[in-house]
Amino acid sequence: MIKLIVGSKGSGKTKTMIEMINAAAATTPGNIVCIEKCMKLTYDVNHAVRLIDVDEYNISGYDTLYGFISGILAGNYDIVEIYLDGVLKIGNHDLEGLGDLLDRLDKLTGDSTKLIVTVSAGEEVLPENVKKYK
Repeated sequence: MIKLIVGSKGSGKTKTMIEMINAAAATTPGNIVCIEKCMKLTYDVNHAVRLIDVDEYNISGYDTLYGFISGILAGNYDIVEIYLDGVLKIGNHDLEGLGDLLDRLDKLTGDSTKLIVTVSAGEEVLPENVKKYK
């Protein structure tokens, strides 16, 4: 299951995601992963959550990100939630490509892993293949 948190820069997407992460950390029995760019959430996210900075692994572009997430899931079957902050920065602001990535990730995660993604864009500019996950 994929859920998007959509809004323009400064609209509170990351704050909303942090609240969701910390609430999940208190109640979710499985593992939680938070993937971000630039390691800015270190002090905001519960210490039980695995925080990963894509810059440490030279992740750039949606294909590389998909492979990275696949590897994380293959290495740990107990992951129940993945939070992804700043996806457009990772994917070079390619909105059409984001829809393709979300379709692939939806098949990968299925019903077993919840994926929450922040998208820094107005809803009016999102292509249909992205809006369907809102």
